[in-house]
Amino acid sequence: MNPKVELELEDIQGFIIRGYKRMNFSRYCLLQINDIEKAKKWISDTAFKVTTCVNHEEVNCINLAIGYPGFVKLGLHGNNLDNFSTEFRVGMADPHTSRILGDFGSSDPSNWNWGGTHNPQVDMMLMLFGNTQESLDAFYNIQLPILEAHNISILHHLDGQTLPENKEHFGFRDGISQPTIKGSGRSGPSNDIIEPGEFVLGYLNEYGVYPESPLIEEPQGNLNLLPEDSDLSGYKDLGRNGSYLVFRQIEQLVDKFWSFMLEKTASEKEAIKLASKMVGRWPSGAPLVKFPDEDPGGISDDDEFGYYKEDPDGLKCPFGSHLRRNNPRDKFEDNGPKKSLQITKRHRIMRRARLYGEPYVGSPQNHKPAGEVGLQFVCFQANIGKQFEFLQHTWANYPNFDELYNDPDPIIGTMEKPYVGYEQNFTIQGCPVSKSVKGLEPFTRIKGGAYFFLPGITALRYLATL
Repeated sequence: MNPKVELELEDIQGFIIRGYKRMNFSRYCLLQINDIEKAKKWISDTAFKVTTCVNHEEVNCINLAIGYPGFVKLGLHGNNLDNFSTEFRVGMADPHTSRILGDFGSSDPSNWNWGGTHNPQVDMMLMLFGNTQESLDAFYNIQLPILEAHNISILHHLDGQTLPENKEHFGFRDGISQPTIKGSGRSGPSNDIIEPGEFVLGYLNEYGVYPESPLIEEPQGNLNLLPEDSDLSGYKDLGRNGSYLVFRQIEQLVDKFWSFMLEKTASEKEAIKLASKMVGRWPSGAPLVKFPDEDPGGISDDDEFGYYKEDPDGLKCPFGSHLRRNNPRDKFEDNGPKKSLQITKRHRIMRRARLYGEPYVGSPQNHKPAGEVGLQFVCFQANIGKQFEFLQHTWANYPNFDELYNDPDPIIGTMEKPYVGYEQNFTIQGCPVSKSVKGLEPFTRIKGGAYFFLPGITALRYLATL
């Protein structure tokens, strides 16, 4: 399809591809523009400081994303605004989007701390990273007077961190299964090397076409800064080397999670096994496909496996587990391995999650954190509808996924108040008889969220000329 790909790595913001594993501390600053001309000057200055895929900072990294309200304020013409995707323009707090994502009850946007229907609009998001808490704080303090001088307000800032062994608050090693972008210079499992157009605009995707990109149809600003549309439309491309960014602040109900596991089992060991069946990996990160009976211990980043040959009937890793339903790999419903991989690759996202709250790792013996804990969930994709929203709506929330029945994703797909007569179950495939764990409860809650666009460096410079 696309045997050799050369990405313009110097123009792509680094967080998409690099992930900043050595930057254990992060601060996401949600910004509001109060003076348009000063904001443009700040964007222009910041464009030269942004961390790309080729400048390798050791102490701090910085990236900048812009929300739809921000593009409106900066003066992008209406015809050009319309070339952004519908999902991005509508936003995460829209009632239609809430229905797709299942954001109801306490997760309804009306209850959010930021980004919701009762909160101020977020124009931009400045992302800061440090290799220590001290370096992050010092870097943040440098930005404060600069933002103030340009009349940009910080509506909210959200801190994140990674814990030792990259555990998340439920107690499981996280961030193992990540796609590898072809042409990025990174390596990964051969079955998970994905065309760049699934994550970065301006390149061919897994369909063999260029993803839709925000083109400049109505001339404005210094168009000489922008590249031509890869699809040869004749228009300049604002989106090239950019990506859509989804941000969700997800509270993790650790006590509820482990109390449920203990209630449904007869021992702490069995509670861990049930939780692992729901997640799809053991707390160590070891995949159930290779270790179906018990956690081998240690630390595992093993992502070299499939389901078609190793576990076609879900007897090791259940069909409805969080891992398997969000990345079916080479075994999806009744498709063969080649077709299954093709389907899976068209719905992958690049996850960049950080933890917030107490640095806490839950377990059956220890599941009462002091205060709220959760994930600052970030993911990148070229198409919000076909990737993030599809995964949440069609694979996570759908109770009949892969011929299951009343089985939503046990980690992120359960409803707080299910319909009358509707059960929420988790099925563990067995031979000759499967086991059903009934009465699933929500173990997560949405506290805020928004859609952003992460422009390429050239596009950031262009925006300052509007």
